[in-house]
Amino acid sequence: MSQPRARKSRSAFACTECGAQLPKWAGQCPECGAWNSIQEVALPAGEHGGTASHGSGNAAVQRLADVRPEPELRRPSGLAELDRVLGGGLVQGAVVLLGGDPGIGKSTLLLQACAALAGGAGAAVLYVSGEESPEQISLRAQRLQLDAGAVRLLAATGVEQIIEQVASEQPRILVIDSIQTLASATLTAAPGSVSQVRESAAQLVRLAKQTGITVFLIGHVTKEGALAGPRVLEHMVDTVLYFEGEPGSPHRLVRAVKNRFGAVNELGVFVMTDRGLRQVPNPSAIFLARHDRPVPGSVILVTREGTRPLLVEVQALVDRSPLANPRRVAVGLEQNRLAMLLAVLHRHGGVAMFDQDVFVNVVGGVRISETAADLALLLAVLSSHRDRPLPLDLAVFGEVGLSGEIRPVPNGPERLREAAKHGLRQAIAPKANCPRGGIAGLHLQPVLSLREAMDLLPAGPVRGPDQAG
Repeated sequence: MSQPRARKSRSAFACTECGAQLPKWAGQCPECGAWNSIQEVALPAGEHGGTASHGSGNAAVQRLADVRPEPELRRPSGLAELDRVLGGGLVQGAVVLLGGDPGIGKSTLLLQACAALAGGAGAAVLYVSGEESPEQISLRAQRLQLDAGAVRLLAATGVEQIIEQVASEQPRILVIDSIQTLASATLTAAPGSVSQVRESAAQLVRLAKQTGITVFLIGHVTKEGALAGPRVLEHMVDTVLYFEGEPGSPHRLVRAVKNRFGAVNELGVFVMTDRGLRQVPNPSAIFLARHDRPVPGSVILVTREGTRPLLVEVQALVDRSPLANPRRVAVGLEQNRLAMLLAVLHRHGGVAMFDQDVFVNVVGGVRISETAADLALLLAVLSSHRDRPLPLDLAVFGEVGLSGEIRPVPNGPERLREAAKHGLRQAIAPKANCPRGGIAGLHLQPVLSLREAMDLLPAGPVRGPDQAG
């Protein structure tokens, strides 16, 4: 009688940039176009190009009308700004991926949340660290003066070992620091590889859905700022958060770019101190720098991040360029849009910038991606170009079209009320965003075109190249 043959270990080729699998090695990935990113990865026995199959035998087809979802229960994390970004709190069975630059404060943020959950809320919390020892985490908690005595720690990198400990400890909150350090015993690839990250995340996502545990995954980022590892990792989780901050600035921003349980592009604001991260419930107060006197090139923009209106200062500096190709620099704004708006200013406003360097900055390290910043950007540029300051109590927002029209933006009345709440007394806004009854304490100046907005600015000569600033 012949003996059954042992299954041979199989291998596949995967891209380290996008996670695409190929039947053979290639110099360039056909999916993302990256060069020299294809590596051979070992697969467990019985696997044929992909993660192991985990089918369920009791799946049944049902009508959507017959599905009765259970009420969504949210648990406060103890940090109101984090709850805002998550959509109101922690959801049972949710998997949250938190990414950010090294040293930005990802571990500090989650350790503070764990201390609040285990202490005040009395929730069972398990903090798994694959990068630091329990002694290092304890020293951080002491340095931050956290009451984290109820938080349980585990130093491990094996996914199967972590799942066994979860079954024994029965936590309600699980923190993995970080997903790139984990490895599954079913694979022979090194930790941090495409196959290991994908398989480790798949097992933890499956654990969260089966047990109702809320799982936080800390992820590394590349030098471009994107989450390291396969892009499928972001598709597997329920929420993706980015922890951002400018070098040298104490301000930290938590931004949701994906959220199955709340609004995307929601923003949470923190300040890094010697005792950890401090919440900023009124971020407009720190992003809005009030000058002692009006200065050219400064204007207050009423932007919107998720469900929160936000007041930020947009600054512009226009100076005669000694170069054949003048510079266009935008910090916190899209540089291509700046070039487009300067063309609109020339074509429909009659102001040419072809011989001027234009520098634009959003104070506080905030990144503005919405088109509501168009009008404020152009008015700041005009103010600097003419050397005529705008009033300190003026708020501006509105989208500028290619034909010079001022288009309305979402939630205009709410933006105007936010401006009035912070003591501003004037506003230049699209006519369609100005309510008929007005806003108490706010003088509205509705505009339909760029030319109308320019007529509201103080007139004056353009600054010469040898005039003092």
